[in-house]
Amino acid sequence: MTIPRKQGLYDPSNEHENCGMGFIVDMKGRKSHEIVQGALEICVNLDHRGGCGCDPITGDGAGIFIQLPDKFLRREIKSGLSVDLPPEGDYGAGFIYFSKKDDDRRREKDVVEEVLSEEGLLVLGWRRVPVNSGILGKASFECEPVMEQVFVTRPESCEPGLNFERKLYLARRIITHRLRYRDDIAEDVPFFVNSLSSRTMTYKGMLTTEQLEQYFPDLSDPDMESALALTHSRFSTNTFPSWPRAQPFRYLCHNGEINTVRGNENWTYARQYQLASEVFGDDLDKLLPIIREDGSDSQKFDNCLEFLTLSGRSLAHSMMMMIPEPWEKHSDMVRAKRDFYEFHACVMEPWDGPASIAFSDGVQVGAVLDRNGLRPSRYYVTSDDKVILASEVGVLSSIPSSTIIKKGRLEPGRMFLVDMQEGRIIDDTELKDGIASEQPYGDWLESSLLQSSDLPPVASFGEDDFSDLLTRQKAFGYTFEDMRFLLGPSAQSGKQPLGSMGNDSPLAVLSEKSQSLYNYFKQLFAQVTNPPIDPIREEIVTASVTFLGSEGNLTKPSSESCRMIKYESPLIMDGSVRQLEGSLPDGFLVKKLPVLFEPDPECHDGNDLKSALDSLFEEADRAIEEGTNVIILSDRDLCSEKSPMPALLACSGLHHHLIKRGTRTKVSIVLESGEPREVQHFALLIGYGADLINPYLALESVRHMIDCGDLDQDPETACKNFLKANLNGVIKTMSKMGISTIASYRGAQIFEAIGLNQSVIDEYFCKTASRVEGVGIDTLASEARHRHHFAFSPRPDEKALPLDPGGVYQWRANGEKHLFNPTTIHKLQKATRLGDYEVFREYSDAVNDQSRDLYTLRGLMDFKTDADQSVPLEEVEPASEIVKRFKTGAMSYGSISKEAHESLAVAMNRLGGKSNTGEGGEELDRFTPDPDGDSRRSAIKQVASGRFGVTSFYLVNSDEIQIKIVQGAKPGEGGELPGHKVLPPIAKTRGTTPGVGLISPPPHHDIYSIEDLAELIHDLKNSNVHARVNVKLVSEVGVGTIAAGVAKAKADVILISGYDGGTGASPRSSIQHAGAPWELGLAETNQTLLLNDLRSRVVLETDGQLKTGRDVAIACLLGAEEFGFATAPLVTLGCLMMRVCHKNTCPVGIATQDPRLREKFSGGADAVVNFMNFIAEEMRETMASLGFRSVNEMVGRVDKLEMRQVIEHWKAKGLDYSKILYRPEVGPEVGTYCQMDQDHLLDKALDNRSIIQAVGPALEDKKPITIDLPVVNTDRVVGTITGAEISRRHGIEGLPEDTVRINLSGSAGQSLAAFCPKGMTFAVTGDTNDYCGKGLSGAKVIVRPPEDSPFVAHENIITGNTCFYGATSGEAYVAGVAGERFCVRNSGVRAVIEGVGDHGCEYMTGGIVVVLGTTGRNFAAGMSGGIAYVLDEDGTFSERCNLSMVELEPIPEEDDLMESEGHQSGDIEHHGRVHLSSDMTKHDDERLRFLVEKHYEYTNSEKAKLILDQWENFRPKFIKVMPTEYRRALEEIKAEQNSSFVAAE
Repeated sequence: MTIPRKQGLYDPSNEHENCGMGFIVDMKGRKSHEIVQGALEICVNLDHRGGCGCDPITGDGAGIFIQLPDKFLRREIKSGLSVDLPPEGDYGAGFIYFSKKDDDRRREKDVVEEVLSEEGLLVLGWRRVPVNSGILGKASFECEPVMEQVFVTRPESCEPGLNFERKLYLARRIITHRLRYRDDIAEDVPFFVNSLSSRTMTYKGMLTTEQLEQYFPDLSDPDMESALALTHSRFSTNTFPSWPRAQPFRYLCHNGEINTVRGNENWTYARQYQLASEVFGDDLDKLLPIIREDGSDSQKFDNCLEFLTLSGRSLAHSMMMMIPEPWEKHSDMVRAKRDFYEFHACVMEPWDGPASIAFSDGVQVGAVLDRNGLRPSRYYVTSDDKVILASEVGVLSSIPSSTIIKKGRLEPGRMFLVDMQEGRIIDDTELKDGIASEQPYGDWLESSLLQSSDLPPVASFGEDDFSDLLTRQKAFGYTFEDMRFLLGPSAQSGKQPLGSMGNDSPLAVLSEKSQSLYNYFKQLFAQVTNPPIDPIREEIVTASVTFLGSEGNLTKPSSESCRMIKYESPLIMDGSVRQLEGSLPDGFLVKKLPVLFEPDPECHDGNDLKSALDSLFEEADRAIEEGTNVIILSDRDLCSEKSPMPALLACSGLHHHLIKRGTRTKVSIVLESGEPREVQHFALLIGYGADLINPYLALESVRHMIDCGDLDQDPETACKNFLKANLNGVIKTMSKMGISTIASYRGAQIFEAIGLNQSVIDEYFCKTASRVEGVGIDTLASEARHRHHFAFSPRPDEKALPLDPGGVYQWRANGEKHLFNPTTIHKLQKATRLGDYEVFREYSDAVNDQSRDLYTLRGLMDFKTDADQSVPLEEVEPASEIVKRFKTGAMSYGSISKEAHESLAVAMNRLGGKSNTGEGGEELDRFTPDPDGDSRRSAIKQVASGRFGVTSFYLVNSDEIQIKIVQGAKPGEGGELPGHKVLPPIAKTRGTTPGVGLISPPPHHDIYSIEDLAELIHDLKNSNVHARVNVKLVSEVGVGTIAAGVAKAKADVILISGYDGGTGASPRSSIQHAGAPWELGLAETNQTLLLNDLRSRVVLETDGQLKTGRDVAIACLLGAEEFGFATAPLVTLGCLMMRVCHKNTCPVGIATQDPRLREKFSGGADAVVNFMNFIAEEMRETMASLGFRSVNEMVGRVDKLEMRQVIEHWKAKGLDYSKILYRPEVGPEVGTYCQMDQDHLLDKALDNRSIIQAVGPALEDKKPITIDLPVVNTDRVVGTITGAEISRRHGIEGLPEDTVRINLSGSAGQSLAAFCPKGMTFAVTGDTNDYCGKGLSGAKVIVRPPEDSPFVAHENIITGNTCFYGATSGEAYVAGVAGERFCVRNSGVRAVIEGVGDHGCEYMTGGIVVVLGTTGRNFAAGMSGGIAYVLDEDGTFSERCNLSMVELEPIPEEDDLMESEGHQSGDIEHHGRVHLSSDMTKHDDERLRFLVEKHYEYTNSEKAKLILDQWENFRPKFIKVMPTEYRRALEEIKAEQNSSFVAAE
């Protein structure tokens, strides 16, 4: 079995991977077998971070990278070949995968020897690597290669060390080209050179971690010695074995994902033709292309790193170029280091994405973390000079705690290097300061780099002549809605405009309206395999810096390399273009090229546009040959004879043309166009190569709105606001993909096309996915001509017409079509309220007829019926069973009213279906049935990024727990509930403060990768073993491959949501342009799961504008077995689709919290019940006609669908969506619907092995119990099963404090005490990993180092990242320092810690955090509630705190305050002084001291003792962090209570 070819909607290039990685090194360079054994143990203990598919003994990959094991190899070659190897360093050894067939293998070996001979490398002999093939799984065995090692001598002409490595690199590239990449070579060639080096060797394969040592007996040999070893456990989203993709690679192993790899690859390809390398000389051409297309993102990164390093840079220098720190907004960064980063930003773009990378060249070994700190990396240093770094702590059990002298972590953007020649760790500061001072980067920048502000000043815009403005607006396709909903609001507020209620208008390719090219593209976004980032709260890592000019030679840096103009934003005013057209300093030559064509109404093949594009590209080539390095593409000169080309087509086409020519890096592309006017336009233009964009007509239109009185702004401010809103929108769009910098986003092509022909893609948008083929250049030209004719019509009556109304955002007569319009809304409400199935048929017919009028992809499909195969309706599964597969969408209490939320729950419970809480929690009284027998309890409890109201009791009251990875209406974005909507009942349900706004982060901070999702699924399954775990994804290209990974991560249900749903407020750009139709995502997912043989393990669900039984039947035939409805049920409750949900002005009392408007709610559960029954009846009729008696028979039967035969539509007639109806060829043993339960490995849980039985008396009689246990990193989510049982039996109150005390010694695995309720206490002597205390629901967690630890606790890392995320109540005392994002979204826990990393207390809404040490950057970002006390000993905390939502205050001395308020002395918590959580605006001295005392009592902390002993000296050094909105809300509540008290008296 090999990776399947591209077929249907499955594309192997969409594969993603994450993993666990680690290394062990002897700092003094002493080789030993112990190092190799240690690495193998690390690998096994990271097994849960790897993956396996349908075959549990076929792993996704495991491997080990070591120094060349000279002692072992010398012995083996002597005994096997009677050959004495030359001295170490004078020979190279290769590890090669060969074909199994003898003839193929003989031919491959001949080629290897031929190339080695050509390069002057004498072959000393070959060694067959012994392997134990009998342990392999079936899939892995079928494609197992034959492995051999080859040995070569160093030529006399080649110096040892780096020169010899270059020679071996060159030989390997030539060999690989001849045997893998020549045109006549077949696909799926097993040949691969694992390593060829005089320093290092890699053993790896398609193995599980436990198989690695068993499979390679060499690794167990005592003579197998190394001073360093890197190891890796791979989790791929596909199950298909790929031996070469196992890691480590030649220089690194990578945990994470490179999001910008398409752009990095394109830019590297363009750059390689400008290289002139001194070290490789004439051999350089043999190395090209530097990056191989068929590799994973990690392999491509390795390709680039290897080239940069062997070109003459140090390994650390190369890593600093590829993964730079966020220097752009780092005000206190050392100047020399900042200069280094700014210089290299002129030379190459960052490789951006969440990444923890361990790297080595055999002499040095190090690790680096991405700029946002999104992967875990912890390390120990021991007294015997060992360094152990891994994704988790506790991966090596043999280290006595008394020998660990340091516990640390990799910090965001930081590097960690062990140099065995120097025998020490070189820290980040020393390492980077040394590299930054190697060249005079500052002098080069000073002499060569220009700031845009240095150019001669020009006015932002000239005199406006609005006389022909309307004509020009028409020519570029402007609509009335563009002006009202996009340009106006953006210019007024400087923010992206919002909308709501999803999108039910047609795709661009199905629209009868002329559409701009931008509308044929959909934004991609991060889900599961890497996280989106928050560009608002984590602005410090984002950057929009843009450089204009020619790139220098990558291999030969000099002052000429940075001869560029620097702009702070890629979106510019008119004046900036005038500057470029004026007199520029030496080194810049500008050429303006028109992007216009002469529209020919007689030309039906689009040749008028195509020939103009060809001429443009030729002109650009000539300009570059003449030395031009800035090309301005301009459509300003449009007129009645000249039509503007689609700007995106011209820009992207030129970008790709120049990449193919190898000249793209010689020139910058500036676009001066009247076309771009919204976020999607700017994002696409930058994503396809534009360097700067001047939207001159949009800016002129803004000024015209001011001139007409439609906007109240001065023109300069309004235009700046417009550019700011759109720049922020672009940054948000790239942030949804987890990309931080515009430089990385440029050319990264993070989009898919829907409805463009492959010919257009190949010519102008190379390597962009286009799964539904449609229009070609002929239609694009026709649409451009249509707009031009509308603008310059010769008939006066046509010329006088106003702008097109648009009608995309709201239904308008003569505007864009919508599935829900006044007619269909009326019929649906009438049918469901009267319970009239005949009226429902009228509604259904109207929707289906519209759908067939080319609104949706499903509207293009017909059922393939055969009267002979139909069955009687009475034999079909009854509607009462079918409705159990129905669900209502995740709409939170808060986004919709209590009445609407409860009506949906009652209806679904009557039917036996499921309603969904949404992300806002659920009121406790709904868990108990009502007296009339109805139940308001939602069966599905959603767990979203905000974790609002997610407690142990909430989770045990579920039948299904849904992890909302992304939201259909705005995938990759967070949410915000404004303070005026957070009324007391909502605040209570969400565990927050009334009147204080709430933020949902864009990512789940415990899902940065596929293995993190696997952990959260495992955590939630432990929190309620009886509930299914559902993962919600949104349709986009590649979602099938992600879903395969989610199935491997043990999800029980996978929901593929369409882009067009969503009831909540969302940026209009996201509503219209992010995500894809569910038909595409569902079909791709079903096909991919079948190919992976994972379909039978999971229930597949879909939702997104499902409105009729026909819709549901098509969804079922495409692969779904459960179905969700959101918009339609709201319409049955009375929704009129006003699309003002985000304004709290819903006129029918559904999407509002306003009590007056809620009184207008007239809906009820009966209408929803009727709707669901009607849908089921319609589906039954379709099933009968198709010959299906049960839904299970029907799932995935795409053979019962066919494409509409006659499509009379000027655009859609070219549509080819046959890929949607593709059915993979799989054997009868492959299940086609869910037929088996996932194995969640609950039997391995420490709770089930040791805890749950021991706590029996506590559960039954509340009798106190103490348990002492050892713990290791593979013991994950300890205590949660027990905690769930406490909640199930004892409710929200749990047990009395300390009833169940669990004492653990060692390194606790991830998610210790997750969601654990009151009454449980965890005391860890050792350390803990990521997510400790996640969702803590009242329990107490204590972590302290062992008494024999020689290190100082408050200077060492003792717990991981994202601890106490989403905690709702409880206590934590941690003697040591935490990683990143401590107490993120904490809403109630009281925690004392001795130092935290970046982003501490982010999004916090309640609770108290005390930090007895330093913090990282961006503390308190998005913090709207709760308080923090930070010990600021050096007075610099204010520089590291995000002050946008908080104020910093001193801690006043309490003196006699308590007595003056009538309190008595005694225990602060119980004896009358002040309750810890009472009046957070004061009592700080008492509260803080009490918590520090508790910390000392529980942990014996040295730092706490010092502070308490010198309280009067330390108290003034504490800073109180107080959210401003929280203070306001508390004071208002207090004032209200006082007035009530006075009134009562």
